[in-house]
Amino acid sequence: MAWNYSDKTKQLFMDAVQGKPGSHLGEVEDPDGLGEHGSIACGDALRFTFRVRKHPSDPLQDVITQARYLTFGCTSAIAASEALCMLIEQGEVTPLQALEVTNDDIVQFLEGLPDQKIHCSVMGAEALAAAVFNWAQHRGVDLEALGVDILPEETEEGRLVCKCFGLTEPYLLRKIKELGLKSIAELTAATKAGGACMTCHHQPGGLQDLLNQVWGIGGGEPTPAFDPDAPILPAPPAAELSPFQFMKKVEQVLDSYVRPMLQADGGDLEIIDIKDLTVYVRLAGACSSCMGASQTLKLLVERSLKEQVDERARVIAV
Repeated sequence: MAWNYSDKTKQLFMDAVQGKPGSHLGEVEDPDGLGEHGSIACGDALRFTFRVRKHPSDPLQDVITQARYLTFGCTSAIAASEALCMLIEQGEVTPLQALEVTNDDIVQFLEGLPDQKIHCSVMGAEALAAAVFNWAQHRGVDLEALGVDILPEETEEGRLVCKCFGLTEPYLLRKIKELGLKSIAELTAATKAGGACMTCHHQPGGLQDLLNQVWGIGGGEPTPAFDPDAPILPAPPAAELSPFQFMKKVEQVLDSYVRPMLQADGGDLEIIDIKDLTVYVRLAGACSSCMGASQTLKLLVERSLKEQVDERARVIAV
């Protein structure tokens, strides 16, 4: 399916992919704060870096002057990361003030995101929190004494609930409370938990039990029979597309989603050939001579096909 992104989301994405002045895709060299969130294996990963103007005597008055990100995510992940960087830089905030930027702020800045893509804004906020923790360590700031609750060990310790995306019970409980998530659908949209095999939805100690625990439904106790070492059943195999179905879906995504974005900046794209899961394309118009053509192919064309057609799809320029 083609996601219904706002014009602002699409523009921020294209500006980042093409490396236009003012965009933030990249990495701060020798950063004052560095944080990561997500997993490349799961399709979404983000590294957030920032530089501060250091106060001579009080690190709490350091001001973030530059923010950058690297992401392996989709259109919304890149646009949400751009929004986060812009909100921080424009606000001239301290690292602790940057923590006040919420995923709701990011979604509003983008003029909305599809419900299935809200997790992309959460991913940026989590990477920012990790970067602020890193800054605090470098500058000798005692976050705990300040009442700032950043717990990097949440991703490493605690019972693993969603094995597909490596999400633990402490992390999921915190996001349920922070974001006011009331259903499995909302929890999946915000964190991706249960978005793959769905085994953790209703298993003992799974997503529904965590929701019940937070909101006091059913006594807030997980099913007594829970076994933390019980194996997760494999996901049923996805239905394979026939070569013809694959070709038609590729054409549909490129014609309805990718090409309009390229054409808006004077570019275009044509399919030269499709062999198995490899799509051979030629960039045209402004895209053919653009220095960011390789990024456009990877971050826009190939990523869109992986996301909306088949995660094994590859794109090669000819």
